[in-house]
Amino acid sequence: MKNIRYSKRQLDFTTDLRNSVNEYFSKNNIQPHGNWKIYIKTVFMTLLYLGPWILLISGLVSSVFLVMACWIAMGLGMSGLGMATMHDANHGSFSKNQKVNRFFGNSLYLLGGFPPNWRYQHNTLHHGFTNIEGHDEDIAPPGILRFSPHRPLKKMHRYQHIYAWFFYSLMTISWIIATDFIRIKRYKGMGAKLGSRGFNKLFVDLILSKVVYYSIFLVVPLLTVPVAWYWILSGFLLMHFTSGLMLSTIFQTAHVVPTSEYPVPDGNGELDNNWTIHQLYTTCDYSPKSVIFSWLVGGLNYQVEHHLFPYISHIHYKDISKIVQTKAREYGLPYHVNKSFAAAVWQHIKMLKLLGKEQIAVNTSFNAAKGNKAMAV
Repeated sequence: MKNIRYSKRQLDFTTDLRNSVNEYFSKNNIQPHGNWKIYIKTVFMTLLYLGPWILLISGLVSSVFLVMACWIAMGLGMSGLGMATMHDANHGSFSKNQKVNRFFGNSLYLLGGFPPNWRYQHNTLHHGFTNIEGHDEDIAPPGILRFSPHRPLKKMHRYQHIYAWFFYSLMTISWIIATDFIRIKRYKGMGAKLGSRGFNKLFVDLILSKVVYYSIFLVVPLLTVPVAWYWILSGFLLMHFTSGLMLSTIFQTAHVVPTSEYPVPDGNGELDNNWTIHQLYTTCDYSPKSVIFSWLVGGLNYQVEHHLFPYISHIHYKDISKIVQTKAREYGLPYHVNKSFAAAVWQHIKMLKLLGKEQIAVNTSFNAAKGNKAMAV
């Protein structure tokens, strides 16, 4: 991984924006972390995830149809708990108490993931180097998918807008089978710091966490649910397919769309924009008027706000989005947003098509891509 640095130009925008957001919290006498609203959401998502599991292992559900319905509900709860609780907690924005953040951040173990890996991959690499080739792993999936114009173009990519959704559904199942093991080995080779514990101890923790996860969510149902084993295995996979598809779609529609740019550092390793402005060029909001949708996805439809202020809980994103829009307009900077989730998905499909059929010069911006309907203020 090559060292890169952001430009120090236009830091007045960064200062002005941060001061305005801080003033909002100060004037309204509220804290930037979560409050009772996020605890209610956590209870709801936990019940949606673990409630069906309790029904399954209690033997109260015996028909195949209801068993599979329980697994689907668990998939929805799994993604909801990840977006509404685990995500904020691992950013340190769930609570002002870091012990509370660490406790709820560890809910990722319940989802089959490994928190130390997630925090480095997401907080450091994705947020620190959004859409930058060689740094942001979110735009570097296996070669069957192409999310960046800087990656090799293959003939199969012409159809990726069709088959991508199948691979999206494999996201969380890949976590529990291989991804976490691959990442911890890669991060060790990179010399990354995943916490105060050494990599050998982390590797032992990783193995133990997987054993516990499989025992709770696969072995126990196999031993207790009164249906054939293959229905349990199918349901377990269905849970992950549901969660994986939801999570992948929510995140990819914010960064792999025609308005997104994929900046390349110059010969000295410097990018054109400072970090704050970089987030505006590489991120897109969607469905800002849908209160219910935003509640269900943990405010991650406000990806611009999340990337600019990851230390602020998602329950505040709707309000500070007005500040971000205003400041972006004042400084002549973009603020990309699609009116609905359906529009965001459609723009993502168009981007997959574009990346799948054209070898575009690496220094070309995608802002001029044909048919782009995201709004920029």
